[in-house]
Amino acid sequence: MSSNKRITNAFKQAKKLSLNKEVKYILFSDCHRGDNSFADDFSHNRKIFHFALSQYLQKNFTYIELGDGDELWENKFVDIFNANKDIYLLLKEFHSKKQLYFIWGNHDMYYKNPKNVAKNLNTYIDSATGKKKDLLPNASFSEAIRLEQENGKSIFLIHGHQADWFNYTFWKTSRLLVRVLWRPLQLVGINDPTSPAQNFKELIKVESRLERWIKNNNQMTITGHTHRPRFPSPGKVPHFNDGSCVHPRCITGLEIENLKITLVKWHVITKKNGTMQIIKTVLEGPKSILQYI
Repeated sequence: MSSNKRITNAFKQAKKLSLNKEVKYILFSDCHRGDNSFADDFSHNRKIFHFALSQYLQKNFTYIELGDGDELWENKFVDIFNANKDIYLLLKEFHSKKQLYFIWGNHDMYYKNPKNVAKNLNTYIDSATGKKKDLLPNASFSEAIRLEQENGKSIFLIHGHQADWFNYTFWKTSRLLVRVLWRPLQLVGINDPTSPAQNFKELIKVESRLERWIKNNNQMTITGHTHRPRFPSPGKVPHFNDGSCVHPRCITGLEIENLKITLVKWHVITKKNGTMQIIKTVLEGPKSILQYI
Protein backbone atom coordinates (compact mmCIF):
# COMPACT_ATOMS: atom_id res chain seq x y z
CA MET A 1 0.00 0.00 0.00
CA SER A 2 1.33 3.45 -0.93
CA SER A 3 1.79 6.29 1.55
CA ASN A 4 -1.01 8.14 -0.26
CA LYS A 5 -3.45 5.30 0.42
CA ARG A 6 -2.33 4.95 4.04
CA ILE A 7 -2.90 8.66 4.69
CA THR A 8 -6.24 8.63 2.83
CA ASN A 9 -7.48 5.63 4.81
CA ALA A 10 -6.51 7.32 8.07
CA PHE A 11 -8.37 10.48 6.98
CA LYS A 12 -11.54 8.57 6.13
CA GLN A 13 -11.53 6.66 9.43
CA ALA A 14 -10.46 9.58 11.64
CA LYS A 15 -12.22 10.31 14.92
CA LYS A 16 -14.11 13.62 14.72
CA LEU A 17 -13.96 16.33 17.38
CA SER A 18 -15.53 19.78 17.36
CA LEU A 19 -13.70 22.87 16.11
CA ASN A 20 -15.24 26.19 17.14
CA LYS A 21 -14.46 29.33 19.15
CA GLU A 22 -15.31 27.65 22.45
CA VAL A 23 -12.95 24.66 22.33
CA LYS A 24 -9.26 24.84 23.22
CA TYR A 25 -6.69 22.22 22.22
CA ILE A 26 -3.03 21.72 23.07
CA LEU A 27 -1.12 19.36 20.80
CA PHE A 28 2.15 17.70 21.77
CA SER A 29 3.79 14.66 20.21
CA ASP A 30 6.92 12.56 20.30
CA CYS A 31 7.35 12.60 24.06
CA HIS A 32 9.02 9.20 23.90
CA ARG A 33 8.46 8.74 27.63
CA GLY A 34 11.10 6.30 28.82
CA ASP A 35 12.50 4.66 31.93
CA ASN A 36 14.69 7.55 33.15
CA SER A 37 17.86 5.77 32.00
CA PHE A 38 20.70 7.40 30.05
CA ALA A 39 18.89 6.42 26.83
CA ASP A 40 15.71 8.23 27.89
CA ASP A 41 15.51 11.43 25.81
CA PHE A 42 12.36 12.59 27.62
CA SER A 43 13.87 12.59 31.10
CA HIS A 44 15.58 15.99 30.84
CA ASN A 45 12.27 17.64 29.81
CA ARG A 46 9.92 15.74 32.12
CA LYS A 47 9.49 18.59 34.62
CA ILE A 48 8.96 21.11 31.82
CA PHE A 49 6.32 18.86 30.25
CA HIS A 50 4.56 18.30 33.58
CA PHE A 51 4.42 22.01 34.35
CA ALA A 52 3.21 22.94 30.86
CA LEU A 53 0.50 20.30 30.90
CA SER A 54 -0.65 21.38 34.37
CA GLN A 55 -1.09 24.94 33.06
CA TYR A 56 -3.24 23.72 30.19
CA LEU A 57 -5.31 21.63 32.60
CA GLN A 58 -6.00 24.70 34.73
CA LYS A 59 -7.02 26.66 31.62
CA ASN A 60 -9.45 23.93 30.50
CA PHE A 61 -7.61 22.85 27.34
CA THR A 62 -8.19 19.44 25.79
CA TYR A 63 -4.94 17.53 25.35
CA ILE A 64 -4.31 15.63 22.11
CA GLU A 65 -1.10 13.61 21.89
CA LEU A 66 -0.07 13.05 18.27
CA GLY A 67 1.77 9.77 18.65
CA ASP A 68 4.98 8.34 20.13
CA GLY A 69 3.92 9.31 23.63
CA ASP A 70 5.29 6.14 25.22
CA GLU A 71 8.66 4.81 24.07
CA LEU A 72 7.51 1.21 23.74
CA TRP A 73 10.24 0.20 21.31
CA GLU A 74 12.92 0.51 23.99
CA ASN A 75 11.05 -0.06 27.26
CA LYS A 76 8.44 -2.08 29.09
CA PHE A 77 5.45 0.02 30.09
CA VAL A 78 5.81 -0.76 33.79
CA ASP A 79 9.24 0.89 33.74
CA ILE A 80 7.88 3.89 31.81
CA PHE A 81 5.04 4.29 34.30
CA ASN A 82 7.28 4.06 37.34
CA ALA A 83 9.60 6.73 35.92
CA ASN A 84 6.71 9.04 34.96
CA LYS A 85 3.96 8.34 37.45
CA ASP A 86 3.32 12.05 38.02
CA ILE A 87 2.77 12.54 34.29
CA TYR A 88 0.21 9.74 34.09
CA LEU A 89 -1.66 11.00 37.14
CA LEU A 90 -1.87 14.38 35.43
CA LEU A 91 -3.16 12.71 32.26
CA LYS A 92 -5.71 10.99 34.48
CA GLU A 93 -7.11 14.41 35.40
CA PHE A 94 -7.58 15.29 31.72
CA HIS A 95 -9.18 11.88 31.19
CA SER A 96 -11.64 12.37 34.05
CA LYS A 97 -12.79 15.59 32.36
CA LYS A 98 -13.10 13.76 29.00
CA GLN A 99 -10.44 16.06 27.58
CA LEU A 100 -7.77 13.56 26.57
CA TYR A 101 -7.19 11.92 23.18
CA PHE A 102 -4.26 9.90 21.87
CA ILE A 103 -3.08 9.17 18.34
CA TRP A 104 -0.73 6.23 18.00
CA GLY A 105 2.58 6.61 16.20
CA ASN A 106 5.20 4.10 15.17
CA HIS A 107 6.86 3.90 18.60
CA ASP A 108 3.51 3.22 20.30
CA MET A 109 1.79 1.41 17.42
CA TYR A 110 1.31 -1.35 20.00
CA TYR A 111 -1.72 0.72 21.07
CA LYS A 112 -3.41 0.07 17.74
CA ASN A 113 -4.82 -2.98 19.53
CA PRO A 114 -7.40 -1.90 22.17
CA LYS A 115 -6.44 -4.90 24.32
CA ASN A 116 -2.92 -3.52 24.65
CA VAL A 117 -4.28 -0.10 25.60
CA ALA A 118 -6.37 -1.70 28.34
CA LYS A 119 -3.45 -3.83 29.54
CA ASN A 120 -1.15 -0.84 30.01
CA LEU A 121 -3.45 2.04 30.84
CA ASN A 122 -6.70 0.88 32.44
CA THR A 123 -5.27 0.51 35.95
CA TYR A 124 -2.12 0.85 38.01
CA ILE A 125 -0.92 -0.48 41.35
CA ASP A 126 -0.85 2.11 44.12
CA SER A 127 2.55 1.64 45.75
CA ALA A 128 1.25 2.91 49.11
CA THR A 129 -1.68 0.50 49.40
CA GLY A 130 -0.75 -2.26 46.95
CA LYS A 131 -4.23 -2.00 45.44
CA LYS A 132 -5.33 -1.47 41.86
CA LYS A 133 -6.63 1.96 40.94
CA ASP A 134 -8.15 3.34 37.77
CA LEU A 135 -5.68 5.14 35.53
CA LEU A 136 -7.04 5.82 32.02
CA PRO A 137 -9.86 3.29 31.55
CA ASN A 138 -11.20 3.24 27.99
CA ALA A 139 -8.55 5.75 26.87
CA SER A 140 -9.23 7.10 23.37
CA PHE A 141 -6.60 5.93 20.87
CA SER A 142 -6.98 6.33 17.12
CA GLU A 143 -4.84 6.59 14.00
CA ALA A 144 -6.08 10.06 13.19
CA ILE A 145 -8.40 12.84 14.37
CA ARG A 146 -10.30 15.50 12.44
CA LEU A 147 -11.11 18.75 14.21
CA GLU A 148 -14.24 19.61 12.26
CA GLN A 149 -16.32 22.75 11.95
CA GLU A 150 -20.07 22.67 11.40
CA ASN A 151 -19.51 23.49 7.71
CA GLY A 152 -17.44 20.31 7.31
CA LYS A 153 -14.05 21.98 6.98
CA SER A 154 -11.46 20.42 9.24
CA ILE A 155 -7.93 20.15 10.54
CA PHE A 156 -6.47 16.67 10.01
CA LEU A 157 -4.30 15.35 12.84
CA ILE A 158 -2.01 12.38 12.22
CA HIS A 159 1.35 11.20 13.53
CA GLY A 160 2.94 11.18 10.08
CA HIS A 161 4.63 7.78 9.94
CA GLN A 162 2.05 6.80 7.33
CA ALA A 163 4.43 8.55 4.90
CA ASP A 164 7.35 6.48 6.22
CA TRP A 165 6.79 2.99 4.82
CA PHE A 166 9.52 1.27 6.85
CA ASN A 167 8.33 2.67 10.19
CA TYR A 168 4.69 1.95 9.36
CA THR A 169 4.63 -1.35 7.50
CA PHE A 170 7.70 -2.83 9.17
CA TRP A 171 7.40 -1.18 12.56
CA LYS A 172 7.99 -4.48 14.36
CA THR A 173 11.28 -4.90 12.49
CA SER A 174 12.22 -1.32 13.39
CA ARG A 175 11.35 -1.99 17.01
CA LEU A 176 13.56 -5.08 17.07
CA LEU A 177 16.48 -3.17 15.56
CA VAL A 178 16.10 -0.41 18.13
CA ARG A 179 15.88 -2.80 21.07
CA VAL A 180 18.73 -5.04 20.03
CA LEU A 181 21.08 -2.67 18.23
CA TRP A 182 20.40 1.06 18.41
CA ARG A 183 19.43 1.44 22.07
CA PRO A 184 22.80 0.10 23.30
CA LEU A 185 24.60 2.24 20.70
CA GLN A 186 22.56 5.28 21.74
CA LEU A 187 24.20 5.05 25.15
CA VAL A 188 27.53 5.82 23.49
CA GLY A 189 26.14 8.56 21.23
CA ILE A 190 25.30 6.76 17.96
CA ASN A 191 21.90 7.68 16.52
CA ASP A 192 19.35 5.43 14.83
CA PRO A 193 19.60 6.04 11.04
CA THR A 194 16.09 4.62 10.42
CA SER A 195 14.52 7.56 12.29
CA PRO A 196 13.61 10.60 10.15
CA ALA A 197 14.17 12.78 13.22
CA GLN A 198 17.86 11.77 13.10
CA ASN A 199 18.30 11.33 9.34
CA PHE A 200 17.78 14.52 7.32
CA LYS A 201 17.35 12.74 3.97
CA GLU A 202 14.58 10.55 5.39
CA LEU A 203 12.99 13.59 7.02
CA ILE A 204 12.75 15.39 3.67
CA LYS A 205 11.26 12.31 1.98
CA VAL A 206 8.60 11.94 4.66
CA GLU A 207 7.67 15.63 4.58
CA SER A 208 7.50 15.59 0.75
CA ARG A 209 5.08 12.66 0.74
CA LEU A 210 2.89 14.30 3.35
CA GLU A 211 2.85 17.61 1.51
CA ARG A 212 1.97 15.92 -1.77
CA TRP A 213 -1.12 14.44 -0.12
CA ILE A 214 -1.99 17.76 1.54
CA LYS A 215 -1.78 19.62 -1.79
CA ASN A 216 -3.83 17.03 -3.64
CA ASN A 217 -6.54 17.05 -0.99
CA ASN A 218 -6.42 20.76 -0.07
CA GLN A 219 -6.44 19.78 3.60
CA MET A 220 -4.85 21.57 6.56
CA THR A 221 -2.85 18.91 8.37
CA ILE A 222 -0.86 18.70 11.62
CA THR A 223 1.73 15.97 12.09
CA GLY A 224 4.57 14.93 14.38
CA HIS A 225 7.08 12.12 13.71
CA THR A 226 9.95 14.17 12.25
CA HIS A 227 10.44 16.25 15.44
CA ARG A 228 10.79 19.36 13.25
CA PRO A 229 8.34 22.19 14.11
CA ARG A 230 6.54 23.63 11.07
CA PHE A 231 4.28 26.69 10.89
CA PRO A 232 3.62 27.75 7.28
CA SER A 233 2.51 31.20 6.21
CA PRO A 234 -1.03 31.56 4.81
CA GLY A 235 -1.02 30.62 1.13
CA LYS A 236 1.72 28.01 1.58
CA VAL A 237 1.12 24.26 1.88
CA PRO A 238 -0.89 24.02 5.15
CA HIS A 239 1.37 21.44 6.77
CA PHE A 240 2.00 22.09 10.46
CA ASN A 241 4.19 20.07 12.81
CA ASP A 242 4.15 20.40 16.58
CA GLY A 243 7.82 19.39 16.94
CA SER A 244 8.60 17.16 19.91
CA CYS A 245 9.15 16.97 23.65
CA VAL A 246 12.71 15.67 23.32
CA HIS A 247 14.48 18.77 22.06
CA PRO A 248 17.69 19.32 24.06
CA ARG A 249 16.42 22.31 26.04
CA CYS A 250 12.66 22.65 25.46
CA ILE A 251 9.38 21.12 24.36
CA THR A 252 7.29 22.49 21.50
CA GLY A 253 3.60 22.23 20.76
CA LEU A 254 0.65 23.80 18.97
CA GLU A 255 -2.20 25.60 20.70
CA ILE A 256 -5.62 25.96 19.06
CA GLU A 257 -7.82 28.54 20.75
CA ASN A 258 -10.53 30.90 19.53
CA LEU A 259 -10.03 29.45 16.00
CA LYS A 260 -6.39 30.54 16.04
CA ILE A 261 -3.25 28.40 15.96
CA THR A 262 0.02 29.17 17.75
CA LEU A 263 3.38 27.40 17.85
CA VAL A 264 4.86 27.60 21.35
CA LYS A 265 7.83 26.31 23.27
CA TRP A 266 8.17 25.72 26.99
CA HIS A 267 11.66 26.06 28.41
CA VAL A 268 13.72 27.00 31.47
CA ILE A 269 15.25 30.44 31.99
CA THR A 270 17.58 31.67 34.74
CA LYS A 271 16.45 34.93 36.35
CA LYS A 272 18.82 37.65 37.52
CA ASN A 273 18.51 36.51 41.13
CA GLY A 274 19.74 33.04 40.17
CA THR A 275 16.40 31.25 40.40
CA MET A 276 15.14 29.16 37.51
CA GLN A 277 11.70 29.39 35.96
CA ILE A 278 9.73 27.47 33.34
CA ILE A 279 8.13 29.83 30.83
CA LYS A 280 6.21 29.69 27.56
CA THR A 281 7.49 31.52 24.48
CA VAL A 282 5.45 32.06 21.33
CA LEU A 283 7.46 30.98 18.27
CA GLU A 284 4.86 31.61 15.55
CA GLY A 285 1.34 32.99 15.44
CA PRO A 286 -1.33 33.23 16.52
CA LYS A 287 -2.84 32.90 13.05
CA SER A 288 -6.49 32.46 12.14
CA ILE A 289 -7.25 28.88 11.16
CA LEU A 290 -9.69 30.23 8.58
CA GLN A 291 -6.69 31.31 6.49
CA TYR A 292 -5.69 27.65 6.07
CA ILE A 293 -8.91 25.63 5.76
